[in-house]
Amino acid sequence: MNLYFDQRLAKNYHSKSQIIRVLSETWVTENGYCPNCSEQPLTEFANGQPVADFYCAHCNEQYELKSKKAKLSNVVNDGAYKTMIERINSKDNPSFFFLTYSKEYTVNNFLIIPKHFFTPDIIVKRKPLSVTAKRAGWVGCNIDLRQVPESGKVFLVKDQQVIPRENVTQQFQKTLFLRKQSMASRGWTLDVWQCIDRLDVSFSLNQVYAFADELQLKHPENNHVKDKIRQQLQILRDKGIIEFVSRGHYRKLY
Repeated sequence: MNLYFDQRLAKNYHSKSQIIRVLSETWVTENGYCPNCSEQPLTEFANGQPVADFYCAHCNEQYELKSKKAKLSNVVNDGAYKTMIERINSKDNPSFFFLTYSKEYTVNNFLIIPKHFFTPDIIVKRKPLSVTAKRAGWVGCNIDLRQVPESGKVFLVKDQQVIPRENVTQQFQKTLFLRKQSMASRGWTLDVWQCIDRLDVSFSLNQVYAFADELQLKHPENNHVKDKIRQQLQILRDKGIIEFVSRGHYRKLY
């Protein structure tokens, strides 16, 4: 995988946003592959496609690309809040590629967050634009990557190191069970999973119970939070995310 942008492609462009769009999209076309089935290359949608930037002709996975100079941040700017929420709740929403690059136009990080990790909780509504703005009243959004479990961040390139393709597809496919869940069920699984992320590799049931108040705030309609925690631990155990060690004790497998 070549980590350098082909800067010759930018010679006819003057806008920084256009230059980065051309350089990054061409780089993905030439170097990217489908994290789901490992097929290469990805196919670029025609200009004006409202849903995504790329798709895999083999398995039909769709991807949208977000590129940014400098380090990978926890919060990523996106477009209209209403549109993003509608996409998350639809069946054809894309997974997201996030690409960061250096001032020398080399790729520092290239990762995917599969679409099944996107829930309304990670989309943060921004304040409406002021009445004096050109698009007065328009409401944008941010993507809060801190709400995504670490296993949901699948790196193809991390700190300029290319991750073996086999590792990428294995990590991607291990989480596909989330797509079979309803949005409500998936929200519970991801919330408990994120709590586990904050614990050591080996942890106890009581340590997860310590997040009960936090989970109650996220799910005020549920009056049996500890029962729900045990249910989610069972799901994560059955899917190979964690393993049962002994009564009340678990270990992460990621």
